[in-house]
Amino acid sequence: MRYAYGVTMALLAGGTALSIATGPVGAQVAQNAPAAMPPNGAPQSFADLAARLQPAVVNISTKQRVPVRSQSDPFAEMMRRFGLPGTPQGQDDGDGTPQGGQGQGGQGRTRETGSLGSGFIISPDGYIVTNNHLIQSQTGNGTVDEVVVTLTNRKEYPARIVGRDQASDLALLKIDGANLPYVNWGDSTRARVGDWVLAIGNPYGLGGTVTAGIISALHRNITGGGAYDRYIQTDASINMGNSGGPMFDLNGNVIGVNSALISPTGASVGIGLSIPAEAARPVIDSLRRGQRPQRGYLGVGLQPLDENLAEAFGLPKDRGEVVRSVVPGEPAAKAGLQQGDVIVRVNGQEVNPEQSASYLISNIPVGSRVPIDILRDRKPQRVTVTVGLRPTDEQLARLLGDDSGSVTPETPATPTPQTLGLSLAPANPALLSRYKLPSGSTGVVITGVDPNSVAGEEALREGDLIVAIGNRRVTSPAQVVEAIAAARRAGAPRIALLVKRGSGPEAFATLDLRPQR
Repeated sequence: MRYAYGVTMALLAGGTALSIATGPVGAQVAQNAPAAMPPNGAPQSFADLAARLQPAVVNISTKQRVPVRSQSDPFAEMMRRFGLPGTPQGQDDGDGTPQGGQGQGGQGRTRETGSLGSGFIISPDGYIVTNNHLIQSQTGNGTVDEVVVTLTNRKEYPARIVGRDQASDLALLKIDGANLPYVNWGDSTRARVGDWVLAIGNPYGLGGTVTAGIISALHRNITGGGAYDRYIQTDASINMGNSGGPMFDLNGNVIGVNSALISPTGASVGIGLSIPAEAARPVIDSLRRGQRPQRGYLGVGLQPLDENLAEAFGLPKDRGEVVRSVVPGEPAAKAGLQQGDVIVRVNGQEVNPEQSASYLISNIPVGSRVPIDILRDRKPQRVTVTVGLRPTDEQLARLLGDDSGSVTPETPATPTPQTLGLSLAPANPALLSRYKLPSGSTGVVITGVDPNSVAGEEALREGDLIVAIGNRRVTSPAQVVEAIAAARRAGAPRIALLVKRGSGPEAFATLDLRPQR
């Protein structure tokens, strides 16, 4: 289950035309009578369509063993450790395992847990699409121990995991069978807001549940610009257990894989999210071939332009994304992209909330040379990038999470000038250690924030490390003060600061430079 924006974003873990009845031929129709439904409108009943599709939608149950912590008596534990009289020697937790959570061989105790979800068969020989989060181990490493697929005729099949893709949250299973009912992929690029859709799945273990609704939105961005954050939003009821189930159009084709919901309660409030078929099908095809999905890659960390950042960079809101980090030696660095550049177009397509730069790049074939339009110091430029192969999630974590570096020599304490309510000091080993910043980091540390100042109203905090102003790196408070003064002289309403907080990634924040009333 994900929590975002103060509400719950929960991971939910061929057709015939439908005829519409009209009046008899030649019958007179009153002027104010309801107009006849168009052929692609809502049918009088979804029953025929549901009956045809339900057999290809399956229930998926998983089992795994997870470690548990023993709830031993703290006083008994203290007596045992210190060998005090009355220690309950040999006392256990009632299952033959000594208190303290250790069994034979010193291994931690475990318990069996499971999950319920949905999937759909895409071939008569038993290939099944579902969500990765349904079959991924709760520890985050590896997969569950057992997967069982149940068809609508209540027949159960053990399933093996053919492949999975954590980035897109998709997985492919296989059961041994022949002449199984199956469904076909549809074309989600032709879906429109307002189209009718059906969702079939296993909410709360209630297999074969059918709900209907409309497409409420397309290209819905939930987490802020990720490569795979382009959901179909629907008001068809989607609940826990619908994970991996299909979203159908009225032709009975799969146009989405139901994956999540947004809710203040954890139950459906009419905001369900589905991975579009246009994104899901290539991933599943790769997994079926035994290949890792190939995606384009630049080697940059990106940040969408909110209203404040757009103002700081002199751009319209929601147009472009700012480069907050560049991985050395990767395609973006080789092409000359820099921290603080704003990417506004990729291969001629505008970057906006509906199509992030990450999404556009991920769908470009590896090895392609593409133009990228940027703004640097508010001036337009174009660079040409040779798109690389996106590393695995584990490799990316190492690339972006490498905060190692040599410790800089201790520098004498200096006065901390204050500007806009910020107290500043050059980064040194003592400050880096105090604020849990990576050793060897350079920049200017915020050692205090006046809560009644401009800075106090922004997102900046004590302990943040100012790495750069715009795209110019800073190492002294004087450089920060001068950059702010220069921006004010130029009449800029806001200024962008590249900030690092703790061990997290660098990100841009802003300061309002306008006179305060």
